[in-house]
Amino acid sequence: MSRRRAHLPTRPTWRCAACGIAWPCSPAKLRLLAEYRTDRSALLIHLAALQAEAGEQLATLDHAATPADLTVRFTAWARPR
Repeated sequence: MSRRRAHLPTRPTWRCAACGIAWPCSPAKLRLLAEYRTDRSALLIHLAALQAEAGEQLATLDHAATPADLTVRFTAWARPR
């Protein structure tokens, strides 16, 4: 069993459990792109739901990000080029 932590979000701060940076971190993005490689629309729907959850939780911590910031963080990187 590996002792390495998965690159998953910690709620309500939305930091990566493994590397501590804002989630989704680069390893998480790569994992998500691989997991949803045949269905980019499903990935974007999944990320949009997480973005909404993060926005609500971060607002309660007085760490409210602007909607534009959250869009860049959660969905802009996953759009097809």
